[in-house]
Amino acid sequence: MTGLELWLLAVGLAMDCFAVSIASGILLGRARWRAMLTMAFFFGFFQALMPLIGWAAASLFSHLIEEVDHWVAFGILGFLGVRMIREGLKPADCRESFDPTRLFVVFTFAIATSIDALAVGVSFAFVGVEGILPAVAIIGFVSFVLSLAGLLFGIRCGCGLARKLRAEVLGGVILVGIGCKILVEHLFLS
Repeated sequence: MTGLELWLLAVGLAMDCFAVSIASGILLGRARWRAMLTMAFFFGFFQALMPLIGWAAASLFSHLIEEVDHWVAFGILGFLGVRMIREGLKPADCRESFDPTRLFVVFTFAIATSIDALAVGVSFAFVGVEGILPAVAIIGFVSFVLSLAGLLFGIRCGCGLARKLRAEVLGGVILVGIGCKILVEHLFLS
């Protein structure tokens, strides 16, 4: 795998983080640097960790990972997305605000968006990638940067949209859409 191919792969893996970060930025409405850096860190960390785990476990579990990774990601993102949509559609006095910066939510988003990276790690083992640490460092770095950029974009550009639409509904639709995209890609396009 060439350096360019690795960078393009890292960008491709980080697109789900980027989209979830945009939705989270819309919900935040203003820059909260500690929360934003925490979210970007977790996204980058899990995007780097999952290929490493996949690479290490490829000989034992590869057939199981390839069979269910898309269903797990779809289930987690779908569940969180539907929950956000339901909360966003409730009357204002009955709503429980969805906080994308809660550690449990960040952790769940990070895992859900990095399931594909686990399968990439398995494929690294199958094609004989031996120097895995530079690859996972690039994947983690790109995911961190794009997550932070997505949060900033959501905060700066999403506020006008969030005033017209309920931000939680929009964020939930984005999450469900990402889950469906992952499912369709794995079931029909691979």
